[in-house]
Formats: sequence, C-alpha cells, structure tokens
Amino acid sequence: MIKGFVIAGTHSGCGKTTITLGLMAALKKRGLKVQPFKAGPDFIDTGLHRLVTGRHSRNLDIWMCGEEYVKECFYKYSTDADISIIEGVMGMYDGEYSTAKLAGLLNLPVILVVDAYGMAESAGAVVKGFREYRAAEQQNSRATVVEPFATALLSYCATELINGVIFNRVASERHYERLRNSIRDVTVLGYLPRDLDFAIPHRHLGLTVAEETPLAKENIAKLADSVLEHIDVEKIIEQQSPAPYDTGQSIASYSVIPACRESFLAEGLRTSRNDNKTIIAIAYDKAFCFYYEDNLNLLKDAGAEIVKFSPLSDSAIPDQADAIYIGGGYPELYAEELSKNKSMIEDIYNWANSGNPIYAECGGLMYLSKGIYDFNGKFFEMAGVFPFETEMKKGRSHLGYREILLKENCILGKKGKRLRGHEFHYSEIKDGSQFTVHGSRFRIKDNKGKDMQDEEYTFKNTLASYIHVHFGSNLNIARNFIDFTSKYPSP
Repeated sequence: MIKGFVIAGTHSGCGKTTITLGLMAALKKRGLKVQPFKAGPDFIDTGLHRLVTGRHSRNLDIWMCGEEYVKECFYKYSTDADISIIEGVMGMYDGEYSTAKLAGLLNLPVILVVDAYGMAESAGAVVKGFREYRAAEQQNSRATVVEPFATALLSYCATELINGVIFNRVASERHYERLRNSIRDVTVLGYLPRDLDFAIPHRHLGLTVAEETPLAKENIAKLADSVLEHIDVEKIIEQQSPAPYDTGQSIASYSVIPACRESFLAEGLRTSRNDNKTIIAIAYDKAFCFYYEDNLNLLKDAGAEIVKFSPLSDSAIPDQADAIYIGGGYPELYAEELSKNKSMIEDIYNWANSGNPIYAECGGLMYLSKGIYDFNGKFFEMAGVFPFETEMKKGRSHLGYREILLKENCILGKKGKRLRGHEFHYSEIKDGSQFTVHGSRFRIKDNKGKDMQDEEYTFKNTLASYIHVHFGSNLNIARNFIDFTSKYPSP
C-alpha cells in the first residue's frame, strides 16, 4: 500500500524546500525508499529531490495534465517506494490549483511548514487560521458550488487536511516551547534551528540546479542529522496511512498510459532503422537540464530510446540519433563555452538544414538562434538555425501556464490538438516580430483563456518555442513525436 504526505508552507520562502530535502535525507538515512514529487511545473526542486533521494522526482500539475493523470502518476511511481513526499508550491492555498487542492485530490495528509522567525505565540493563530480557512472554503463551496477548488476539498472531508506542523528558523529550545504551546489540535512534529548551516545557492530563475551539484554530500548528511535530532521522524512515519485511492492494480500492470501504449503497439509505429527503436538524442548537461521526467518516460513508453549528449562537451550529435530534443536550462550562463564548441554548433546547424527533426524549448530555442546577449550585453554566437538573436533582460519576461492549439501538423501532434505547458524565462527574441515564420503553427492562450502572442518558430523540421510542454497534457504527443520522426530518417 502507498503511503505519503504533502509538505505545504504558509508562504513562499518559509523553508518548504529545506524541510522537504531534510525529511527526504533523514528517511533515506533510516533505510526507507523515498519517492519525491513536486506540485506544479518547477524543474529545479525536482532535480534537488533526485540529488537527495537517488530517485527521479515527478511534477504533479493538475492544470497541465488533469486530475486523472496526476493521480495515476502518483500511484505509478509510488508503488515501489516505502513513502512518498510531495513538496508543495507557494503558500498552501495559493492559486487555483493549489497545494491544498492537490492534497485533497490525492487524499494525503499535509505537514505545514511555519517560518518562526520573529514570532512566538502568534504561531498558534497562524496555524488555526490555516485550519479554519479550509473549513470556510468548504462552506463557501457548498453554498456557491465554485469550481475547481471545491471538488477536491469537499472530497477530502473524512480526515483533517493538516495533521502536523514543523517550525523553521527556531532560535532556541525556549523559543520552540513557546511555539509548541501555542498550537491546538494539531501535532507539532518538531523544528529546524535558525543557526542551521544549510543553504542552497540562488540565481535569476531560482535555486541552483542539481546538475551543478549545489549540495555537497556532507551538507546533505548534516541536514539529515539535524532533522533526526529536532523532528519526530518516527511519528511522521506512523501517521501516514495508506492513500485510499489505490486502484488495487498490481505493480507490474500499473501504467500511466496503458491505453496509449496498447494502441501504439497495435498500430506498429516503431519504424525507425535502429533495431525497431526511434533514437532520440537529448541535450543534457549543466546548460540544458530542464525536462519533465515524464516526457522522457512517455517517449520511452511509446517506443523511443533516449540517448543523452552534451552541447557543452561533446563534439557531435550521437551517430545513431533519429531526432534531437533540446530542453531548457541556463545556456546564458554557459554561452561562452557553448559558443566555443564550434564542431557541435556546426553539426546542429547541418542537422537542421538537412531537414532532420529537432524539437527545442526555451533555452533550446536560444541555442538554435544566431546568438545570445548575456546579462552584461556580451554577444556569443550559437547554432544559427533561426535568423534572430536572443538577449537576456534584467526583469522576468514571461511567466505562466500556456495552452497551445496546433494550427498545423508538427512533431508534437496533428492540427487541432491541444497541449499544455509552462513558460518562465528572462530572455527575449531580439526584433523577433520581424521573423517571417513566427507563430505559424501555435495558437497560444494562458490558463484563463486569454490570447497570447503566437510565439513559435520553425525551420524545415525544426520546431522551437519558449513553452515547456508537458507531454502528459496530451498522451498522443509522444506517439506523434516518434511517428513524425520516422517520416524523416536521418542519413
């Protein structure tokens, strides 16, 4: 049976990630297999989860993928773990698709993280407010039948949503005693001290990515020891009851996309030249590491073989590749190294010019441009597949969910299909409005249905945009990716 819980916070910056990583490290040190998850579209936290647990973390995003996919994803990847931990997003109730809604959907208990810096007895009022807010929302939902927030919360009435509290940045044992005594009707599980020597480096998109190894093994060990000393880990384990939505399927038969896989195999679309496998070369290194892990798994489930290569250090595209997938990341931080790797950028250009398939997102789009202007305005030449340049801006250019309606057939799907993803970047196309094949295949809306600029770029069989598409938003994406690739066999 699957056991798990959700780590929620009072607000962004309260210490969710530190507490989450600490509990993962502590439970792993106790000998448990810990399966990590992240609410929402974040790439960076998932990488840190993997660094600590040794298991790939999965994004659980209700808006992008829908409730059924999220539930199946959670159960599929939890079945062989001893316990699953979901790190929430922002404050517990923030957003239409909040951490609270996710916890309700999966019927999982919540541990609330409270930043105790600068308060004592007031912590009791904060926790009481978070508990009573849920009850108020339930009453409002019953009265007004407001969706989508109501459904998940109202389905989760059998048990308390918040069943534990952990304090962060506690000054002393005396301070902790005052905090603990202020709490009513919720188990206080412990705290992390204010003087804990643990920090994750930041940059413009958030925390430093796992591929840059921001957390030394000794720091992870120190964090685990602090959690084991100050937090009642045994009680956390005892409190986790099996998630009641378990389908009862065996581990062997459980799949996120059983119907998709069956239809795929039935139609026999594995038509690549490489031992009946389509070989997809994934650009993966410190510059390009923003991928939804589910995207890669869905491609594998559809019959692809994944081969990773590094635009930073490799001299050429893998010989056996049928298609290239270049995800997002931090190409602006490694622009000089990328630019100096002339053999790779020439190989990428020749590949695209020959009509071989490339799919690129965000940082991948930047890499395929003529070049990147970094934050200091210095220009670095890139692959030149697209005849425009990209430039970094001091402020964030775009952030938010995106829905794509395909206006033409492409590597992601057939005309008329809808896909969903997320956009988050500090760069812009320099004079991009003058590019003639701009917005030819995507019609883009935000998550409220508002029309956005149709920003997508094509060159022969190369497709690129700033949107990170989640392949779980439409289970035909992976299948279509391979089918499209098979029509354009590489030389």
